[in-house]
Amino acid sequence: MKQNLDALFTEKNEMIVKGQIVEACEKFFAPDAKTMDFTGALTNSRDELVAKEKGLLENIKNVNGITLHYASITGDISFAEFTFDFDMKDGSKILWHEIIRTVWENGKVTEEAYFKGL
Repeated sequence: MKQNLDALFTEKNEMIVKGQIVEACEKFFAPDAKTMDFTGALTNSRDELVAKEKGLLENIKNVNGITLHYASITGDISFAEFTFDFDMKDGSKILWHEIIRTVWENGKVTEEAYFKGL
């Protein structure tokens, strides 16, 4: 299973770098997956997360870049460090550094937490 999980983790990260964030959520998250971001905001299902991500993406005017810096997996826990660089439709700019901690079960994401980097 480790080799399979490595491949799933790699594919998920590759999709995120390509901007396929919603598609990655739909493909890799279990229906009852839970998430928490660095503000404490929670989602309690894949559908809630997909709606949240669609809301963000609808407000992006331009994706300047999504960079994967590091990725690691040990057992059923993975970590990925990204930088997201977006120009928003309201004229603002988002540049954020994020570390994502993911718990996997039977090849699906069951829990994910997002930590704000420096």
